[in-house]
Amino acid sequence: MTDAEQSSADQKRPVANAREIKALAHPLRLRILRLCGLHELTNKQLADRLGQDPGTVLYHVRQLLSTGFLEPAGVRTGESGALEKPYRSTGRSWKLDTALGEAGPAGPLAPLEAFREELTEAGPDALASLSRFVLHLSEEDAEDLITRIHAVLSEYTDSDRQRLDQPAYGGIFVLHRTSD
Repeated sequence: MTDAEQSSADQKRPVANAREIKALAHPLRLRILRLCGLHELTNKQLADRLGQDPGTVLYHVRQLLSTGFLEPAGVRTGESGALEKPYRSTGRSWKLDTALGEAGPAGPLAPLEAFREELTEAGPDALASLSRFVLHLSEEDAEDLITRIHAVLSEYTDSDRQRLDQPAYGGIFVLHRTSD
């Protein structure tokens, strides 16, 4: 990757501030973001889908609204004829460089916990691909790998709205040092 491409990639992924890091450091908030990235959902729909109390979900929705990760969608008429206020993901969460370690000991594991819950909910037949690997990398090699994978993921996430008629896939990329 050239210096210009790297600079462009860095500009697309601004560093998250403390409030944003805190908002992204909770598995339930990450699950809300994923669900609202797929569908415009009300607080009650989110609570039902996640098996949570509506008050708890509303607290987390408000955290995501205040940081710009969620936004209100247009008011609509629900099945019972009542007006509903759904939410949708703004997509901002996927464009930030987050240092979840700054959110405390559970911060870095929140995305993994949310992903584990999503996989469990989807069932074993939902898994499309799994790659488990160990690589020996210099710091520069690791950074290059991360940058290249983020570039591919960004290519797809940036154009995702063009494929809303296709099935939705979830995924996570994690690169960590081994304890050995």
